[in-house]
Amino acid sequence: MSARHKRFAIRGLLITAFALSLAACNTVRGVGTDIHNAADTTERAIDNAVDGN
Repeated sequence: MSARHKRFAIRGLLITAFALSLAACNTVRGVGTDIHNAADTTERAIDNAVDGN
């Protein structure tokens, strides 16, 4: 494999890794939002149970 082919392969791997890291970031942000919403819902349910509503 020539040096040019190696650089091309490395560049492709770096671009792929960067794209995957961006996708993972969005996935983690979505999970954080889901957890936050679940916590809010749980808090409201507890408040309703304590208040007798």
